[in-house]
Amino acid sequence: MNNVTIDQTGAHPLADSKAPMIDPFRRAVTYLRVSVTDRCDFRCTYCMAENMTFLPKKDLLTLEELNRLCSAFIAKGVRKLRLTGGEPLVRKNVMFLVRELGKHVHSGSLDELTLTTNGSQLSKFAAELADCGVRRINVSLDTLDPDKFKQITRWGEFSKVMEGIDSAQAAGIHVKINAVALKGFNDTEIPGMMRWAHGRGMDLTLIETMPMGEIDEDRTDHYMPLSELRDTLAEQFSFTDIAYKTGGPAPLSPGRRNRR
Repeated sequence: MNNVTIDQTGAHPLADSKAPMIDPFRRAVTYLRVSVTDRCDFRCTYCMAENMTFLPKKDLLTLEELNRLCSAFIAKGVRKLRLTGGEPLVRKNVMFLVRELGKHVHSGSLDELTLTTNGSQLSKFAAELADCGVRRINVSLDTLDPDKFKQITRWGEFSKVMEGIDSAQAAGIHVKINAVALKGFNDTEIPGMMRWAHGRGMDLTLIETMPMGEIDEDRTDHYMPLSELRDTLAEQFSFTDIAYKTGGPAPLSPGRRNRR
């Protein structure tokens, strides 16, 4: 995003033409993910080193610039927009951006405004997010064991995440749980997590650990192929392949109503 030029008049080169954006495979670009910060209040062991060096504030787009950039993409045909981080809700005054983008949802020019969060700040912001038009969020959660949660996140508080999920559901926001499958850490918990999530009306998506970011340990120690995990889960659950595609990474999403 740092290579995008925004002139002093507020015009944006992306919005110069009303023609939709088409990729080299002739697919319309309708989904945009925007990282609003690289900072996070957790230090998940598979994601970050405990002592991280983050970008200086001067190297980040301001919230006003992010709003203008996202609005330009919406004018070019983006219909779904996801805010990510780091942890998006730790950025100071981030709700200014959410409120501005929510105006596109209320006007009908944007079908969906969502975000991916670790849930730590949700109890504070859930009601306002819903008011801004956020109807669905992803919450990253790898275990339901408070001690293991502290171990994997280093700095996280399990009770705050649970409060955040409660607040989001109370505000009418649909929650999807994202869990990274980690061999020798949470692999035996996953069936119970599926039952817990589905029992609360939430979807659960399982994700492979990926070699991204600077960390203190070797990710291969906990790598678990989703194909192997699916075979294990098939001993307790039945699976039905569906044609639905998210436009994002390709995870394993066990079906809610296909349990044995």
